[in-house]
Amino acid sequence: MAGASASCRTRVPGSGRPTQWIEEGRDQVSASGTAAAGQVEHMLRQVTPGRYDAYEALLKALANGRIWMLLWHGQAGSPDAQYGNMEVDGLGYAPCVTSAQELSASGWNRAHELVGGLDIARALFPDRWGIWLNPHAPGGGVGIPWLDLRRIATGLDRMPAGPLRLTEPAIEISQFYALLAQNAHHTPAIRSLRRAWVQPALGVPYLAIGLDLYDTSPPSVDAARAMMQQSISAVPDGLPVSTVAMSDEYDPVAMWLRANARPFYDREAHAPAAPAAGYGYPPQGAY
Repeated sequence: MAGASASCRTRVPGSGRPTQWIEEGRDQVSASGTAAAGQVEHMLRQVTPGRYDAYEALLKALANGRIWMLLWHGQAGSPDAQYGNMEVDGLGYAPCVTSAQELSASGWNRAHELVGGLDIARALFPDRWGIWLNPHAPGGGVGIPWLDLRRIATGLDRMPAGPLRLTEPAIEISQFYALLAQNAHHTPAIRSLRRAWVQPALGVPYLAIGLDLYDTSPPSVDAARAMMQQSISAVPDGLPVSTVAMSDEYDPVAMWLRANARPFYDREAHAPAAPAAGYGYPPQGAY
């Protein structure tokens, strides 16, 4: 473990952006805060490889709980404070513990910072940092990659549970694709369309349509939305369809589409972007 990142008062790893200050509160944890921390520890004990239901419950507990972030340098709230960091499977994580008892058990002899799970998620995910819970524990603890911090920060129910299995759609719905392409051609805001079949770790699989717009101004977004509404009548009953903005640099579906899917409609007939490695989640079984 090396010093690299930063504390919530001043900066987060590699970003330089100011974030919300959270009181350190070594001995200031309220009864509700203690209960929330206890729920995080309880759900953490339930997580095992392949138990994505338990992992999802852990994310919910984190969204409402608090964790003890380990400071590699400085004190909580000081301008030079830095979180520790660790790398696993090519992804960066800031180590933390789930209670005062785990802090003691870890043997950490530097400062720490008590932070709400929602606050740390909002602070770290934009720079693609996750958190690693109780790395000192038997078995090595549990890592929460930055994509799941993003889900916590923006609302767990708003995004599919990962890791996602993404493939080319096998379902034959040529009428829908043809209508989409026709309507997209008459919508100048749209540059191209891509598609993917998305299987979340939990929940129903669905068809994702990637919308590549020339710009993301409100009129362009409204035009794209209207185009989808005009086309949705050709979707077979019971087939879930979702859209994703290709400009979203944090969305795992958009990342996969940019790397792997050729447009089925391309106004300019440009070649697809060169494939890029990975799309944000560690290999399955790494939780």
